[in-house]
Order: sequence, then C-alpha cells, then structure tokens
Amino acid sequence: MLTTNPFDDDKLREECGVFGIYPHPQSAALVALGLHALQHRGQEAAGVVTFDGKHFHSHHAMGHVGDNFSSQSGVVSRLVGHAGIGHVRYSTTGDSIMRNVQPLFADFEFGGFALAHNGNLTNALLLRRQLVRRGCLFQSTTDTEVIVHLMATARSGSVVDRMVEALRQVEGAYAIVAMANDMVVGVRDPLGVRPLVIGRIGDSHVLASETCALDIIGADFLRDVEPGEMVVIDSSGLHSMRPFQPQPRRFCIFEYIYFARPDSVVEGSSVYEARKRIGMQLARESEVEADLVIPVPDSGVPAAIGYSVQSGIPFELGIIRNHYVGRTFIEPTDQIRNLGVKLKHNANRHMIEGKRIILVDDSIVRGTTSVKIVEMMRRAGAREVHMRISSPPTTHSCFYGVDTPRKDKLLAHRLSIAEMNGFIGSDSLAFVSMDGLYKALGEPGRDPARPQYCDACFSGDYPIALADRDSLQEPGVTFRVEAKAS
Repeated sequence: MLTTNPFDDDKLREECGVFGIYPHPQSAALVALGLHALQHRGQEAAGVVTFDGKHFHSHHAMGHVGDNFSSQSGVVSRLVGHAGIGHVRYSTTGDSIMRNVQPLFADFEFGGFALAHNGNLTNALLLRRQLVRRGCLFQSTTDTEVIVHLMATARSGSVVDRMVEALRQVEGAYAIVAMANDMVVGVRDPLGVRPLVIGRIGDSHVLASETCALDIIGADFLRDVEPGEMVVIDSSGLHSMRPFQPQPRRFCIFEYIYFARPDSVVEGSSVYEARKRIGMQLARESEVEADLVIPVPDSGVPAAIGYSVQSGIPFELGIIRNHYVGRTFIEPTDQIRNLGVKLKHNANRHMIEGKRIILVDDSIVRGTTSVKIVEMMRRAGAREVHMRISSPPTTHSCFYGVDTPRKDKLLAHRLSIAEMNGFIGSDSLAFVSMDGLYKALGEPGRDPARPQYCDACFSGDYPIALADRDSLQEPGVTFRVEAKAS
C-alpha cells in the first residue's frame, strides 16, 4: 500500500466534532452539513440521530460525512424529525468499529437518549470497573458509554437531573451534545477545555464544536457555552444552568495553534488572526536571514503569513498540496512506498531552487514529517532550510481528547532542540516560546501559578487529575477502555 499517512500521522489529532439542532423540519440535513464543516475534527466515522416526536432514527457509518450522508444515498431523507444531533470522530487506541461510532443511543425509563461527546474522561476506566461490578453491560470500548451507564444507575429523576448526577462523577474534558424526547442538551466541563458554541437559525437553536459549522447552515453565532454550563433547548426555548462548582478556565491552547478551522472564532478570537499573531511573535523570537518564507500546507499558512509580515521576508507557496488525494492509495510494489508523500505534497522547485528558505509549521510530534519535508526542499535545490514552529516543543502526551503518541515517542521529549535540528536535517530549528505564545493570544505571558489555558502538551501541567493513567499501575485492572491518548 502506498500511503499519504507520513504527512497525516505526524500531527496531533482532535478526536471529535459535535453538532445539534432543535427544532427544525430539516434537522438531519442541517446536522449533516454541520458535520461536513467539522470534518477536520474527525475523519474516521460519522453518525446522526434524529427525533420526530415519537421515534428516534439513526445512521452510523465508517468514513467521511460526504460518503455516507449524501443526497444520492437517501440516508438523510430517512432521518426524519425536528431535532437532531451528530458526531464525527477519530479513533485512537480503541477499536475502529461500528459499535464505537457516536452518537451513542440508549432506552431509559423516560424514553430514548442519544449522546455525542468530544473530549476524554480521565477516570473512565475506574468508573467502568465499578459499573461492571454492579452488573452493567458495556457495548463499546469508548469512554463515552460510562456516562450512559451512570445515567442509567442514577437516582430517579428527569433526564437533566440524571445527566448532572452522572457528570458530577466523571473527571476529564468534555463538550457534550445530547438529545432526549423533545430536548437537546449541551454541556462543557467546568474548566472549558473543549469548545462548544451556540447559534441560531430562525426559531431554531444550534450547538456546534466550532462557528464554521454555524456558517455552513447560515446560522448566527450567539455565544460560547460557558465552562461548567449546561444549556437545555426545548419547546420553550433555551435555558441555562450551572450545576458544577466554578473552576478557573483552562481552554485548550492547541485549538488556536492547529485543531480549529482558521475561519472559526473560538472563545471570542479569530483563529486565523491568532495564528498570524503567533507567526509574528515567532519571527520576533527567531530571526534568521533568508529569501523566502514557505508554509507547510495547510495548517502552517496563517503563521507563515504572520512570520513574513513581521520579518519582511517574502511569503511564497513552496510546497503545493494536492487536495484531491485521499489518505491511501493502493500500490502493489513496496519499492515506491515512499512516493506516498508526493501524492499529497510536492515541492515548487521553481520557487525554491538556490534559495534560503524558512519553513513554518504548526508543530513537531514524532518528527517524521519534518524529516521528509526538509529532504524534499533539499532535493528541490534549496540552499538553506530553516524550520520555524508556531508552538512550543510538544513534550507531553494529552489525556483530554487529543490523539497523542506516548511521551517516549514525542521527539521533543527525547531530544534537545539542537538534537532535533540534527535529526530533522535542517540548518536551524526554533519554536515559539511559551510566553511568546501567550502574548500572541493577548496575555502578558504565562502565569505559572495560574495558567490561562490548558498547555499540558508543552508544560506537563495537567489541570485535571489523571486517575486512569495512575490506576494502570494497579494490579487487577483488566478492563480496556478506549483512551484518547496513550
């Protein structure tokens, strides 16, 4: 198999995108469109559940939204109802199987219930073990199912009461969109690690992971769901409640660096403008003489524009991406396996030959991508290749909903920056500083006593307890839960 994955696998992956709408006669179509806009947050599977006032209807499938919810397939027309929620996902260490595709669905005594979750529960393994001992039968390997069983075993009460009781027992990062009989619910964890926004289209309210999903259906952005807030949308409108103890906000800083689409607005800030400012800060901190600034497409483009503006060095597209190539391509001969890189990216030799170039990328994870890109630039005739990264070194794994390699697989955990430069083969390598990153986002710098964001992948400062990680050392732990990070 000839694969394009050398470029895809050396990136941190946000696990999921969620979307919900109530009430709208074309809920399924709008959910599918919203999931299209959120496809970058999860490309392995998608699911939609709708409610027509009496019955729930669902469709779950492996693959992209467009391949499974197109007008030609007829799926959307069968998903009747005035309420709907949807989910796109990546898998990590859990199985890539249909039973893990969300939204999850369960029948409770109060009726049907569907749940879509972006994030990761850091005590799911311990809770699962307790629930299994109480007789609960799990149907998936995803941590999200723990919430369903906690609701099922909750003291009698409304669906909202059961959700609150369940979520008060879990730890971790979550942005949840759920649906019960004539009701859609959205909730964020008390630290607000994962994003969730509220929009409006006509008389309907919309919940989505990012504002770009509101744009695609013509909905107006109202506001973010606040950390620790639960919003309930029913026939009488939108209602807000605060069922959790307030905590300092710790939004994921990597949303600004890579995860969110550049045309989204997260936590009140334009992602595109934030990335440009990070690139400008990077140029201030790591000046080098060069002829061209070249982005590693597509995620490096805004930061490279910012670097060019600040440094005065011209911006050019020195790497051309083929947008019409999928993740894999079947090829019977192993000898040309490495050509998979060129299926998706190719050097613009005319621009590069004989030039001193600055390559701007958003991050270095394992380092395999950077090695291939530098080699590609050398073969295209670049005289010097300087790597500039618009994030600090990624030294720690994420346990809050991001597909991160084990810490010992992270290049920046194993090597110094000088050693990384030698490994990659660049003439120089520099990362934006932690304080510089915070300044680019409008803060005076990082306050070690009270960081304004979750930056654990750079600092190792985990704001939420990692109960499952610690419990893995305990004897007798045998239950396997899909973890969002190793």
